[in-house]
Amino acid sequence: MTWPEIDHHISQITGEKFVSNQHLPISGGCINQSYAISNSKITYFVKLNQPSQKSMFIAESLGLQQIYNTQTIRVPKPLCWGITKTSSYIVLEWLEMTHGNHQSWADMGRKLAVMHKFSTNKSFGWDMDNTIGSTPQINNFHTSWSEFYLQNRLNYQLQLAKKQGGIFPHADKLLALIPQLLANYQTQPSLVHGDLWSGNVGFTIENEPVIFDPATYFADREVDIAMTELFGGFPLAFYQSYQKEFPLDQGYQYRKPLYNLYHILNHFNLFGGSYSSQANQMIEKILQTQP
Repeated sequence: MTWPEIDHHISQITGEKFVSNQHLPISGGCINQSYAISNSKITYFVKLNQPSQKSMFIAESLGLQQIYNTQTIRVPKPLCWGITKTSSYIVLEWLEMTHGNHQSWADMGRKLAVMHKFSTNKSFGWDMDNTIGSTPQINNFHTSWSEFYLQNRLNYQLQLAKKQGGIFPHADKLLALIPQLLANYQTQPSLVHGDLWSGNVGFTIENEPVIFDPATYFADREVDIAMTELFGGFPLAFYQSYQKEFPLDQGYQYRKPLYNLYHILNHFNLFGGSYSSQANQMIEKILQTQP
């Protein structure tokens, strides 16, 4: 049984005996099984997967902790992770969530901007590979952002997509053009969430903004802002507040589809279907509208 082992690990970390008597499934994710576990006094959020996926939870825990350490925007604090005979798991702080209002969305924009100012790295990447969804995300360090994005993001996803039967007639032309597209763009490596869409943000009952399920690395901060616009966008208050705190650089509108192409290719690799045609449309648009 998985729960007694997780209970024991929680007890070791907290120094207080914890024996769960409730394990309520939480819907919403398609990669992991999620639960609210409780001993009737305290609740934790637990995600489970196959034992082979333990590195995914290690990376998630380290990413959350790194964001938490910046003290800029709230994340569920990671408690522990581990592996049993039947499962890998991560245990997180339980947060009661609600919908945001105008002010809380503005707070999220400002706090994310402050997080993006956090930069301790001179290179782009991260200390370990992690995942974007369930796809491996390669984080080998590069001093050049264009080289990092070319090799570790677009080329990697395109190679995966081609193995799955995806056809991208102008992919090589785009890859060859990336150094030119980003040649005159000077950006510092900022700590980013890496998978910032509406399903990975929320608000506490006190209306404090929260981000979770990160795919953390040091990158051009615009990758986060671009993804917020990919699936419907965030409320205007978010963008206005972000811009006031940390204005985006000139040319963002040209770079946005280039950055979002990574996520569309990843969706093709995860789900197939029409994402290949969407990716090809984006490639065409990037080639036609390059500055």
